[in-house]
Amino acid sequence: MRALIRGTEIYFDVDGAGLVAQGPRMVERPTAFVIHGGPGGDHTGFKPGWSALTDAMQLVFFDHRGQGRSLRDDPERYTLDENVEDMEALRRHLGLGPIVSLGTSYGGMVAMAHAARYPEAVSHLALMVTAAHGGFIPRAREILAERGTPEQQALTAKVWEGGFEDERELKRYYEVMGPLYARHHDAEAARDGLARAIHSVEPLNRAFRPGGVLRRFDLRPLLPRITARTLVVSGAHDWICPPEFGEEIHRLMPGSRFVLFEESSHSLRVDEPERLFAELRGLVAGR
Repeated sequence: MRALIRGTEIYFDVDGAGLVAQGPRMVERPTAFVIHGGPGGDHTGFKPGWSALTDAMQLVFFDHRGQGRSLRDDPERYTLDENVEDMEALRRHLGLGPIVSLGTSYGGMVAMAHAARYPEAVSHLALMVTAAHGGFIPRAREILAERGTPEQQALTAKVWEGGFEDERELKRYYEVMGPLYARHHDAEAARDGLARAIHSVEPLNRAFRPGGVLRRFDLRPLLPRITARTLVVSGAHDWICPPEFGEEIHRLMPGSRFVLFEESSHSLRVDEPERLFAELRGLVAGR
């Protein structure tokens, strides 16, 4: 499905019923936005695994502007602020009240900024393997120097330079980096996921290159504005958004809950999916 909003076209998909029968009653389930990372990725990495959550909530997946199946438009608008405004416009387009916002990696940055800018629009917030400011980049470079193979370090240099030339090169990056992104990396399953995904180099290059938005952003002053019930999750072995950044978000958000996944790197849905889904169900259920 496609939403024509803010001068662009955003692709979205819905999984699970919003209204379900329970005995003599019809019960409304909360609607959750599932926000993908990258930038330059798409929502397909959440499928089919995240369908497990449809027993507790209705899921709305979408691709950020210029990414996945959404319209390729003005590259100058491939920014964090534009992604936040698109997300809010999509919520209104769908006629939704306060949503559950589930943001992973860069998607967590979008979710964080959206919940701060539109606190009335978010009832529950999960910030997974993410960071509130650009300090995660120099720290990731330090960790990569310690853990990465020569090939991994060479390919990641293209991230910091904003130097990917095409989708084929970006897919090669994710293939080689798989064992760092997930402790329980399955090469065959990862290849299938990469084949299904649409990768867009322009949003990623613009975000990470010198002077790019992810070098300069800082959401820390905005965090006290967030009123949603908040869960912060980090992977103990995450190389690109290490747990110190999740702990920092938690400290700056009194009342939030921080959970460290001891067996996970950046891909929580690969390393500890059952625990992840249990935490997200608990967030929505108020446990």
